[in-house]
Amino acid sequence: MGTTPTQVMAFPNIRAIVRDNGTAEVIVAGNSRIVPAGESVQELRSNALALVVGEAQTLQRPVRVQIEDPEGHGELIVHPDNKIESVSYDPRQTRRRAEAPETTPQTVAPAIIETGAAPAPEPVATPTESAPAPSAAAPVNPQPWPTAPATATPEPQTAAVVEEEPPTRRSLKETSFLVSAPVLEPATQGWRGTLTRLGLRMDPSVEELTEREDIRTVSQHWPGPRTIAVVNRKGGANKTPTVVMLSAILARYSGAATVAWDNNESQGTLGWRTEKGAHDRSVLDLIDASTELLSPSTNAAEIAKFVHHQTADKFDVLRSDENEEGDHEVTAEEVDIAHQVLTRYYRLVVMDSGNTARAANWRRMIDHTNQLVVPVTAIEDRAEAARLTLQTLESRGGHDAELARNAVVIVSESTDAKRSMSGEALKRAKDEAQRIADGFAPFVRAVVRIPYDPALVNGPIRYEALQPATQRAWLAAAAAVAAGF
Repeated sequence: MGTTPTQVMAFPNIRAIVRDNGTAEVIVAGNSRIVPAGESVQELRSNALALVVGEAQTLQRPVRVQIEDPEGHGELIVHPDNKIESVSYDPRQTRRRAEAPETTPQTVAPAIIETGAAPAPEPVATPTESAPAPSAAAPVNPQPWPTAPATATPEPQTAAVVEEEPPTRRSLKETSFLVSAPVLEPATQGWRGTLTRLGLRMDPSVEELTEREDIRTVSQHWPGPRTIAVVNRKGGANKTPTVVMLSAILARYSGAATVAWDNNESQGTLGWRTEKGAHDRSVLDLIDASTELLSPSTNAAEIAKFVHHQTADKFDVLRSDENEEGDHEVTAEEVDIAHQVLTRYYRLVVMDSGNTARAANWRRMIDHTNQLVVPVTAIEDRAEAARLTLQTLESRGGHDAELARNAVVIVSESTDAKRSMSGEALKRAKDEAQRIADGFAPFVRAVVRIPYDPALVNGPIRYEALQPATQRAWLAAAAAVAAGF
């Protein structure tokens, strides 16, 4: 005969605690046991459960264990034979995604209007019985909620005789045997994912469902090419890392041909932060070869002569001119030519930009843009430059103003406070990032916060080099951008 959860003793008191700093412990009757470190939080959970299984084997009976981690808390029954039962699990839903705010509006609950309690209706005697008189021993309770006003009883009317229509057959077009609702896949993350792998199927948490929805959003294919412009009139605002990260995520998940284009007037920095191919060609070389590249007889692989492929992140880079002796500035007509070539070979074009909103190539880039992205570090002069950039576009009206209103602002935490590593500095950095994000929120379509990550500071940028929280935040940012297509 099996053991039910109510029959399992709560002694000894066992707690399994996994922390977001990569440590975990199992506390048995007040005695702490350090959980062996793992390469992931998931492995920490498995190691913690292994210690609890050992305790159950020592006692030769099932034990109760309280589980706690950043994603939620609950209670499990752990048996000596490794069988695990879930008694309860309560996920924490205080943060919907790592360092990222809501990108879709929440449903607002209807307002509750308070009204006085309606008086209890007088009892009405039926023809066969009389109404009893109220007694002091049995007081009449008032109605807890207001009731609808009484209406007069309508006079009886003679029912009309309706002839029944003969039954008709339904058309087979009106039915289907296909199941329209998708099957919900079990949890893969957190304690829920651990329990699923141990054989106890668990539904995913709200956080995991949100991440799945963001992945679905960035995995879409849209009819026709889409162009993203990343702009801020101030240098050091994180434009180039934003271009790289959006290109990497969109290319990885959608599988669509994606190119990151450094649309600087002269020399930009995108080529310094990405892999270099086996050649030195730039946008000027592509423009010179545009007639051949636009020819119907040209093979699609010929574009590889002019772009630099990112082997891990699966997108290409079109560099700006890096000739130190050159003084050529890209014109508006050349932007048209390069954009025509790229949209023939790519479905997604992500454009880096210079700092001059009056430049001809900057303004023509805006003409080709479907979605505007404004990156800003959490420093007030970068934020002010971003505001002025949006204000300039809004003042021009038409397409430019529409881009400004539907822009996505990406706020990255300052690096200076992180280097000091003091708790007060870290708090100030987060507070300043939140202040700037809140300031932009009423004027644009979405605002997403990105935590500091040393992998974004110097050298070539790789998606896999980022910390998990940073990857999650950039996925949220890419989903906010893709939602504007």
